[in-house]
Amino acid sequence: MLIRQLAMLGRKYRHIGRYREIISVLARHGFGDLLRRLGLRRRLPWIRHDDTISLPTSAERIRLAMEELGPTFVKFGQLLSTRADIVPASIIHELEKLQDAVPPFPSAAARTIVEEELRRPIGELFSSFSDTPVGSASIAQVHEAVTCAGERIVLKVRRPGIERVVETDLEIMADIAHMLERNLPEVAVFEPVRIVEEFAKTLHRELDFGIEAAHIERFQRNFAGDARIHVPGVLHDLSTPRVLAMENIGGVKVSKIAEFAARDLDPKVVATRGAELLIEQVFRHGFFHADPHPGNIRVLGRNVVCFLDYGMMGYLTARQRENLGTLVIGLAARDERRITEAVFHLANHHDHEHTGQIESEILAFIETQLSRPLREIRTGAVLNELARILIRHNIRLPGEFFLLSKALATIEGVGRRLDPDFDVMKAAEPLARRLLRERFGPKGMARQLAGAARELQDFFSTLPGDISDILSRVKNGEAKLRLEHRNLDTLARSLDQVSNRISFAIVLAALLIGSAIIVHSRIPPMWYGLPVIGVLGFIISGFMGFSLLWSILKHGKM
Repeated sequence: MLIRQLAMLGRKYRHIGRYREIISVLARHGFGDLLRRLGLRRRLPWIRHDDTISLPTSAERIRLAMEELGPTFVKFGQLLSTRADIVPASIIHELEKLQDAVPPFPSAAARTIVEEELRRPIGELFSSFSDTPVGSASIAQVHEAVTCAGERIVLKVRRPGIERVVETDLEIMADIAHMLERNLPEVAVFEPVRIVEEFAKTLHRELDFGIEAAHIERFQRNFAGDARIHVPGVLHDLSTPRVLAMENIGGVKVSKIAEFAARDLDPKVVATRGAELLIEQVFRHGFFHADPHPGNIRVLGRNVVCFLDYGMMGYLTARQRENLGTLVIGLAARDERRITEAVFHLANHHDHEHTGQIESEILAFIETQLSRPLREIRTGAVLNELARILIRHNIRLPGEFFLLSKALATIEGVGRRLDPDFDVMKAAEPLARRLLRERFGPKGMARQLAGAARELQDFFSTLPGDISDILSRVKNGEAKLRLEHRNLDTLARSLDQVSNRISFAIVLAALLIGSAIIVHSRIPPMWYGLPVIGVLGFIISGFMGFSLLWSILKHGKM
């Protein structure tokens, strides 16, 4: 604790200028009481705290303070706008207004960075380089160029000095997070230190354009051969961690609907495709574009959709995708039991003591939120309200859920601008059902059984060591083993039955695992695309399983 306090004190003096600026902004926007509770007014007495801005709500003051504090805080505010589990709805509404758009930096600086990174003069690299950026944000700005081979490209150039600014702000954010945990118990329950640490990892990934290039290439592999989408190509010989060279795809911004007719584009088709593509990213690949706002979507000829800016991506495990699929199906069917089951699995929640009460609240939620006309239902708001029901019972969903909720809400907003009758849940349900069919079909079950076989192999490989460890502990008096028996004849007969059933179960498990491996390996002969021997193994295993179950039930031994 003392070492951490000394480190924090050292950072305070090292970044005293930035500390003073941040505290001045917070004080000016009416957060003097917060500064007092954190002990910052006492440590920095020269800061004025009476020069506050009069605004209707604290949410507006938070947004304006973050905008004034610069790119790191704007990015942090945007991240918090996805966290309905820890941020009130009124503040989220304001944070969603944060604009990641800042004045461009001089083109001379952009040229210098490109030449330093690529180690050649601009004139040798490109036949033309536009000094007027086509886009400018807090992390980078984008310039158009033409290679010496005549290829039209765009160059994403990182802002000069942004790394130093970000590192300084992240250190100060970490200090403030520790102060919040130490001094404000009502805030400490939300683990601000962990939130800042996760944000720092996200921002560091976004600063490294090499990671963004890898994201683009993964997207290309995921949608290879799909005529509905175009993923811009990356020019690796012109890219570095500070410069990203990509194909200039042109096209029309999805927000410029007035230009669609002139280019023979159908807004309804584009809306449906955009949603279908995001849903496939989520349920099929578990790797999705987390910020599909209108500025990041272009439309090419034949209604081809192109996503831009792959800096912020979401990741989902196979199990999370399955549980989300169950949730979508439950929402579509207005099935409170299925919804409850899905969110419990998503939250990794195993205490079902209040399940009935939660189901009742979800049923009320369905009646109020999902009984309205489709054009009035907002998917993001529905998912956030569902999360709040769980939060009231101290059940927390993973952060990926809220990132996905934000992405769905964003793509839904884009879709409804193109088509007022657009329904993102209607687009999601068929793919969710197909995913679950694949999981519980023969091939899916074979994959699961093959995974179970590997886990069983690991279990038996470590079992001798575990037994040896237990016996060693008993021998050394570190653990005690208590045995109690009555009526040895009855016990012997029971053990005989148990051993027979265990032997039978082991044979059954071996047959199931072997059948799964055969099906997964597609060993001939084949019948309708399935290995005959593997299918027969599953059928025999089924009869053996029922036989074992009947034996247990018959003797009343569950």
